Order: sequence, then C-alpha cells, then structure tokens
Amino acid sequence: MPRLSKIFSRLSVLPLILLLSGCNMVVMAPSGDIAVQQRDLIVVSTVLMLLIIVPVIFLTLFFAWKYRQSNTAAPYNPDWHHSTRLELVIWSAPLAIIIALGAVTWISTHQLDPYRPLDRVNVGKPVTTTTRAVNVEVVALDWKWLFFYPDLGIATVNELAAPVDAPINFKITASSVMNSFFVPALAGQIYAMPGMETKLHAVINHPGEYQGLSANYSGAGFSHMRFKFHGLSQADFDQWVQKVKSQGTALGRPEYLALAKPSEREPVRYFNSVDDGLYDAILNMCADPSKMCMGEMMHIDAKGGAGKDSQENRERLIYDNRDANAAEMTPVKAEGGAGQAIQHGDNSMQGMGSMPGMDMGNGSSSDSSTGSAQHQGH
Repeated sequence: MPRLSKIFSRLSVLPLILLLSGCNMVVMAPSGDIAVQQRDLIVVSTVLMLLIIVPVIFLTLFFAWKYRQSNTAAPYNPDWHHSTRLELVIWSAPLAIIIALGAVTWISTHQLDPYRPLDRVNVGKPVTTTTRAVNVEVVALDWKWLFFYPDLGIATVNELAAPVDAPINFKITASSVMNSFFVPALAGQIYAMPGMETKLHAVINHPGEYQGLSANYSGAGFSHMRFKFHGLSQADFDQWVQKVKSQGTALGRPEYLALAKPSEREPVRYFNSVDDGLYDAILNMCADPSKMCMGEMMHIDAKGGAGKDSQENRERLIYDNRDANAAEMTPVKAEGGAGQAIQHGDNSMQGMGSMPGMDMGNGSSSDSSTGSAQHQGH
C-alpha cells in the first residue's frame, strides 16, 4: 500500500508538466537575431555552471549512500587528511569554468552591446551598404508607448512594425518616470528615462505579431502598458505605412501634451504627420513651451549659473506631469470602450500637517501656506 501511494504521488506531477508545456517561453524561442544570441548566452552559461553543479550534487548523494553506517564494506580511514590529486580536481575544474564564463561574458558584452550597430541581420546575412534600416524613436508615456518614424513622418501609439531582416535603430526616452522597453522576441530590455536617451539595435527575422511591454514598474497603469509589434515583409510594411498615413491625424505639441496625460488601456492611434523637432523637445523635457529645455539649462550651468536670476526660471524647471491640479480628472480608457476617470495630484498626507520651512512647490513655504502640497506639472 505505501508503495502504491508513492507511485500515485509521482504520477500527480504529470498534470503540472502538461500545464508547463502550454507556456509561451518566448525568451527561449525568440524571432530576432539579437534575442537568439542572448538565448544562446543563457544556454551556454547554464550548461557551463551545470558542469560543476550536477557532479557535486551527484557525488554528495553518492558519498552519503556509499558511506552510510549500515555499509560495513565501505573503507573507513579516520586518519585521512589530504590528497593532492583530489585537491587538483576540486580546484582546477571550477577555475576552468570561471575562465570559460569570463571569456564568454567578455565577448558577448561587446557583441551584444545595445548601442553597437548591427553587422549582420541573421546568420550568414551581413549588413551591407544596400541594407535598408528602420529608425524608430520611442517615448514611454503614462501608461502607453509612443513611436516616431522620423524618416517616414508618421507616429503611432501602442503599435510598432518593422520589415523582416531589416536593422531597427531605436532611440528611447521617457516623458515622466523611468520605464523599460522590452520586446522579448526581438531583444533584451532597455531602460527609458526622462531627459536621457538610450539606444537599441535589433532585427526581427520571422514575420508575426509579438508582444511588447514595460518591464519596469511605473505606476497604476503599468500592468496594461503593452503594445503589439508586427514583423512584416517589406511589401506588408509599406502597406502598413500607407494605412497609418491614410487613417492618421496630425500630432502637434498640443496633441502630444494631451496624449502625455496619464491614462490606461490606451487604444492604438495613428498620426500621419508630426511637428518638426517634437521628439527632441520631449527628450529635452520642453514639449511644453513654458518649460526650459535641458540644453538651455546645461548652457546656463556651463556659464556658471544664473545666480539670483535663477529664481525666475523656477517654474520653468518643474517638469513632473504626474501631480496635476487635484481638481483635474484624466479620462481612462476601459476595455469595453466606456470611459472612467482617475484623479491625480492629491499629494496631501492624511493626519500630518506641513512642516515649517517645507518647499510647497509653488515658490512659497509652509510657513505662509497651509493644506496639502501641490506640485505644478505641464
């Protein structure tokens, strides 16, 4: 009877294995050359480490079994204390693994540097002077993604497309808080930060629809900050571009500032024209004309600062758009198309008054103002 229960307990694991077989392990089965190389790096590193881990686990169990108390046939030598041969095995094997891992890490760190332009689009397909690349400028908003195609004069929200076997040159930034741009089938995640630009060079090798997401928590709408990435043939990509141009609207600074307000489950949007310099203005945190650009700020700092006159620039240097007026309500897109509203900007701390001398975000201190602190945003 105990033997039967042991058999049934082992069989009960089978449903779990069947459930795991339905998982979409896209990281281990990617569709882009960079992601494939990253997958291979994971496999090689794991195998190298298992070369030590598996024998150690096996020998630990083997020695415990062989030298058990009931095994009187096992040799017993209480005076043994050293073996040069054993010491060589114990130390040389891990040292060789560490050297191998170090070499693999050094080579892959340079080969897979996201800032490094691609030298191939696939195995046996080098990048040539005739290879057409796609340039995409990515902006992480609250809580959606905005994609600019500067060479095509279009932009999209929550939808990205690129032709198969064409290098994709990403420039990535954010509008408010730190985020992370991640298309598992394409390449590894890259951080998006306000006022800064990161880069990613990647390629998609198989047509299909892939999932893109934010891999860094950024607030209430983080869970739904996803988008579709389409790998298309060149002909299908050209048709997609025409679709964006025919169905899109203009994206100017007023439209961008409205789009940048926090919202969830934002639907796909197309823009068939984009204001000149809009991405650079977003990068410099001055898409709102009333704000000072980062370049201007750095120029002032390089000149030694503005001294007392810098007080006049204070309002122009408040960039946070997440803490708007408490009375403002930002519409949130619901799944069924119905709208609901969320309130932003309530910074009051319940049961806690303001501290004397605290900067209230409007140029005054709590010595002369009461109530909750309100930070101005754009």
